[in-house]
Amino acid sequence: MLDRLTMGNIIRLAILGSGNGTNAQQISEYFAGRDDVEVACIIYNKKDAFIAQRARNLGIEGHYFGWKDFYQSSAVLDYLRQREVDWVILAGFLWLVPEAILEAYPNRVINIHPALLPKYGGKGMYGHHVHEAVVEHGEKESGITIHIVDNRYDCGTMLFQAKCEVASDDTPDTLAAKIHLLEKEYFPRVIDETIHRQQ
Repeated sequence: MLDRLTMGNIIRLAILGSGNGTNAQQISEYFAGRDDVEVACIIYNKKDAFIAQRARNLGIEGHYFGWKDFYQSSAVLDYLRQREVDWVILAGFLWLVPEAILEAYPNRVINIHPALLPKYGGKGMYGHHVHEAVVEHGEKESGITIHIVDNRYDCGTMLFQAKCEVASDDTPDTLAAKIHLLEKEYFPRVIDETIHRQQ
Protein backbone atom coordinates (compact mmCIF):
# COMPACT_ATOMS: atom_id res chain seq x y z
CA MET A 1 0.00 0.00 0.00
CA LEU A 2 2.67 2.52 1.00
CA ASP A 3 4.81 1.59 -2.02
CA ARG A 4 2.04 2.71 -4.37
CA LEU A 5 1.74 6.02 -2.54
CA THR A 6 5.44 6.81 -2.66
CA MET A 7 5.45 6.02 -6.37
CA GLY A 8 3.07 8.90 -6.89
CA ASN A 9 0.08 6.84 -7.93
CA ILE A 10 -3.47 7.96 -7.29
CA ILE A 11 -4.66 7.80 -3.67
CA ARG A 12 -7.72 5.57 -3.42
CA LEU A 13 -10.40 6.11 -0.78
CA ALA A 14 -13.09 3.80 0.54
CA ILE A 15 -16.11 5.48 2.13
CA LEU A 16 -18.06 3.55 4.78
CA GLY A 17 -21.59 4.62 5.67
CA SER A 18 -24.78 3.39 7.30
CA GLY A 19 -27.48 5.83 6.30
CA ASN A 20 -28.41 8.64 3.96
CA GLY A 21 -24.96 9.17 2.52
CA THR A 22 -24.92 12.97 2.30
CA ASN A 23 -21.29 13.22 3.38
CA ALA A 24 -20.32 10.33 1.08
CA GLN A 25 -21.78 12.22 -1.86
CA GLN A 26 -20.09 15.49 -0.90
CA ILE A 27 -16.71 13.78 -0.56
CA SER A 28 -17.15 11.95 -3.86
CA GLU A 29 -18.13 15.14 -5.69
CA TYR A 30 -15.23 17.04 -4.13
CA PHE A 31 -12.69 14.54 -5.52
CA ALA A 32 -14.47 13.91 -8.83
CA GLY A 33 -12.19 14.51 -11.80
CA ARG A 34 -9.04 14.72 -9.71
CA ASP A 35 -5.93 12.98 -11.01
CA ASP A 36 -4.40 12.42 -7.55
CA VAL A 37 -7.33 11.09 -5.49
CA GLU A 38 -10.37 8.97 -6.26
CA VAL A 39 -13.18 7.32 -4.33
CA ALA A 40 -12.64 3.65 -5.17
CA CYS A 41 -15.77 2.31 -3.48
CA ILE A 42 -18.61 3.02 -1.09
CA ILE A 43 -19.31 0.33 1.52
CA TYR A 44 -22.55 0.25 3.48
CA ASN A 45 -23.82 -2.00 6.27
CA LYS A 46 -27.59 -1.54 5.92
CA LYS A 47 -29.18 -3.00 2.81
CA ASP A 48 -31.85 -0.34 2.54
CA ALA A 49 -29.57 2.63 3.29
CA PHE A 50 -29.94 5.45 0.76
CA ILE A 51 -26.17 5.67 0.51
CA ALA A 52 -26.40 2.65 -1.83
CA GLN A 53 -28.51 4.68 -4.28
CA ARG A 54 -26.11 7.60 -3.99
CA ALA A 55 -23.23 5.31 -4.96
CA ARG A 56 -25.16 4.20 -8.06
CA ASN A 57 -26.00 7.80 -8.95
CA LEU A 58 -22.34 8.77 -8.61
CA GLY A 59 -21.15 5.85 -10.72
CA ILE A 60 -19.03 4.53 -7.84
CA GLU A 61 -18.87 0.86 -6.96
CA GLY A 62 -21.08 0.22 -3.93
CA HIS A 63 -20.98 -2.91 -1.82
CA TYR A 64 -23.07 -4.16 1.09
CA PHE A 65 -21.40 -6.03 3.94
CA GLY A 66 -23.26 -7.35 6.97
CA TRP A 67 -22.17 -7.85 10.57
CA LYS A 68 -20.58 -11.26 9.95
CA ASP A 69 -18.57 -9.85 7.05
CA PHE A 70 -17.10 -7.21 9.32
CA TYR A 71 -16.57 -9.13 12.52
CA GLN A 72 -16.42 -12.85 11.75
CA SER A 73 -14.50 -12.97 8.48
CA SER A 74 -11.89 -11.12 6.45
CA ALA A 75 -14.42 -10.26 3.73
CA VAL A 76 -14.30 -6.47 4.17
CA LEU A 77 -10.53 -6.28 4.47
CA ASP A 78 -10.13 -8.57 1.47
CA TYR A 79 -12.41 -6.28 -0.53
CA LEU A 80 -10.47 -3.17 0.51
CA ARG A 81 -7.25 -4.80 -0.63
CA GLN A 82 -8.85 -5.94 -3.87
CA ARG A 83 -9.89 -2.35 -4.56
CA GLU A 84 -6.36 -1.16 -3.65
CA VAL A 85 -7.69 1.23 -1.03
CA ASP A 86 -5.20 3.51 0.73
CA TRP A 87 -7.47 5.36 3.17
CA VAL A 88 -10.80 4.50 4.81
CA ILE A 89 -13.27 7.34 5.42
CA LEU A 90 -16.22 6.93 7.79
CA ALA A 91 -19.18 9.05 6.73
CA GLY A 92 -22.03 8.19 9.07
CA PHE A 93 -20.76 4.67 9.71
CA LEU A 94 -22.21 3.54 13.03
CA TRP A 95 -20.22 0.40 13.88
CA LEU A 96 -16.88 0.17 15.63
CA VAL A 97 -14.19 -0.48 13.02
CA PRO A 98 -12.77 -4.01 13.40
CA GLU A 99 -9.21 -4.34 14.71
CA ALA A 100 -8.06 -6.08 11.51
CA ILE A 101 -8.94 -3.01 9.43
CA LEU A 102 -7.32 -0.63 11.92
CA GLU A 103 -4.16 -2.72 11.84
CA ALA A 104 -4.13 -2.81 8.04
CA TYR A 105 -4.70 0.97 7.85
CA PRO A 106 -2.81 2.43 10.83
CA ASN A 107 -3.71 6.12 11.23
CA ARG A 108 -5.46 5.91 7.84
CA VAL A 109 -9.07 5.67 8.98
CA ILE A 110 -10.82 9.06 9.34
CA ASN A 111 -14.18 9.82 10.95
CA ILE A 112 -16.35 12.89 11.41
CA HIS A 113 -18.46 13.43 14.54
CA PRO A 114 -21.29 16.01 14.75
CA ALA A 115 -20.19 17.57 18.04
CA LEU A 116 -17.13 19.04 19.73
CA LEU A 117 -15.43 15.99 21.15
CA PRO A 118 -14.77 14.89 23.82
CA LYS A 119 -18.28 16.16 24.59
CA TYR A 120 -21.22 14.13 23.28
CA GLY A 121 -19.22 11.23 21.94
CA GLY A 122 -19.22 7.50 22.54
CA LYS A 123 -21.49 4.60 21.77
CA GLY A 124 -25.03 5.64 20.89
CA MET A 125 -24.03 9.24 20.31
CA TYR A 126 -24.65 9.75 16.61
CA GLY A 127 -26.83 11.87 14.33
CA HIS A 128 -29.91 13.35 15.93
CA HIS A 129 -29.11 11.83 19.34
CA VAL A 130 -26.13 14.18 19.52
CA HIS A 131 -28.09 17.31 18.59
CA GLU A 132 -30.87 16.45 21.02
CA ALA A 133 -28.35 16.10 23.85
CA VAL A 134 -26.57 19.34 22.98
CA VAL A 135 -29.83 21.32 22.95
CA GLU A 136 -31.16 19.60 26.08
CA HIS A 137 -28.03 20.50 28.04
CA GLY A 138 -28.19 24.15 27.03
CA GLU A 139 -24.82 24.27 25.29
CA LYS A 140 -23.85 27.61 23.77
CA GLU A 141 -21.85 26.07 20.93
CA SER A 142 -21.50 22.86 19.01
CA GLY A 143 -19.71 21.84 15.83
CA ILE A 144 -17.84 19.04 14.15
CA THR A 145 -14.78 17.00 15.03
CA ILE A 146 -12.73 15.17 12.40
CA HIS A 147 -10.42 12.58 13.88
CA ILE A 148 -8.33 9.47 13.27
CA VAL A 149 -10.18 6.31 14.29
CA ASP A 150 -8.94 3.93 16.95
CA ASN A 151 -10.57 0.97 18.71
CA ARG A 152 -12.92 3.11 20.82
CA TYR A 153 -15.85 5.26 19.76
CA ASP A 154 -14.84 8.89 19.08
CA CYS A 155 -11.50 8.72 20.89
CA GLY A 156 -8.83 8.85 18.17
CA THR A 157 -6.36 11.66 17.49
CA MET A 158 -8.15 14.88 16.64
CA LEU A 159 -7.42 16.43 13.24
CA PHE A 160 -9.80 19.38 13.11
CA GLN A 161 -12.75 21.09 14.80
CA ALA A 162 -15.13 23.77 13.59
CA LYS A 163 -17.72 25.48 15.78
CA CYS A 164 -21.15 27.02 15.45
CA GLU A 165 -23.39 28.88 17.86
CA VAL A 166 -26.29 27.11 19.52
CA ALA A 167 -28.96 29.81 19.76
CA SER A 168 -31.51 29.87 22.56
CA ASP A 169 -34.28 29.01 20.09
CA ASP A 170 -32.39 26.25 18.28
CA THR A 171 -34.02 22.85 18.05
CA PRO A 172 -32.23 19.58 17.22
CA ASP A 173 -33.39 20.07 13.62
CA THR A 174 -32.08 23.62 13.25
CA LEU A 175 -28.81 22.66 14.94
CA ALA A 176 -28.49 19.68 12.57
CA ALA A 177 -28.78 22.08 9.62
CA LYS A 178 -25.91 24.18 10.99
CA ILE A 179 -23.77 21.08 11.52
CA HIS A 180 -24.46 19.85 7.98
CA LEU A 181 -23.12 23.14 6.60
CA LEU A 182 -19.90 22.68 8.58
CA GLU A 183 -19.59 19.08 7.37
CA LYS A 184 -20.03 20.13 3.76
CA GLU A 185 -17.50 22.94 4.03
CA TYR A 186 -14.75 21.19 5.96
CA PHE A 187 -14.88 17.37 5.80
CA PRO A 188 -13.68 16.88 2.19
CA ARG A 189 -11.04 19.59 2.58
CA VAL A 190 -9.61 18.11 5.79
CA ILE A 191 -9.52 14.65 4.19
CA ASP A 192 -7.63 16.14 1.24
CA GLU A 193 -5.09 17.88 3.47
CA THR A 194 -4.61 14.85 5.74
CA ILE A 195 -4.07 12.21 3.06
CA HIS A 196 -1.49 14.39 1.30
CA ARG A 197 0.26 15.42 4.49
CA GLN A 198 0.72 11.80 5.58
CA GLN A 199 1.84 10.29 2.27
